[in-house]
Amino acid sequence: MKENARIYQINVSNGGVPKLPVPSAEVALSGLVNDSHNDKLHHGGPTRAVCIYSLEVITALQAEGHPIYPGSAGENITIVGLDWPRVVAGLRLRLGEEVEIEITQFASPCTTIRKSFLNDDFNRISWRTHAGWARAYARVLRLGRIAVGDTVTPID
Repeated sequence: MKENARIYQINVSNGGVPKLPVPSAEVALSGLVNDSHNDKLHHGGPTRAVCIYSLEVITALQAEGHPIYPGSAGENITIVGLDWPRVVAGLRLRLGEEVEIEITQFASPCTTIRKSFLNDDFNRISWRTHAGWARAYARVLRLGRIAVGDTVTPID
């Protein structure tokens, strides 16, 4: 993975999308403090505490004409410079100096993010049909604070 990976944007909401940018956030076991979900059955919980996505994937989707932008697909952390195809379950990442997360699964898209896609085709980022284009969920292994610009480092 590239060593210059960084947090491009941190996104939170009171529930629903888009999640809006904040300059920094406290990360608890349950995810980002001050972030919530309308559908707690399918979002959140220990293995889906944080949702991450790639700025490069978002940019590629924009080039296809999709109106997606950082936070519109519901990710908490938009990362730039991370080799996204290598993001798989079990990968551990350090965010900044304190926070550590472990990828648990890919996020299945749902109708709430349809406005981020041409013709409301939210399945454009389904891991089942478009490998390498999905958002990823992670569990929090180490708590702390993150900020925009913090480094993102794979942990061996």
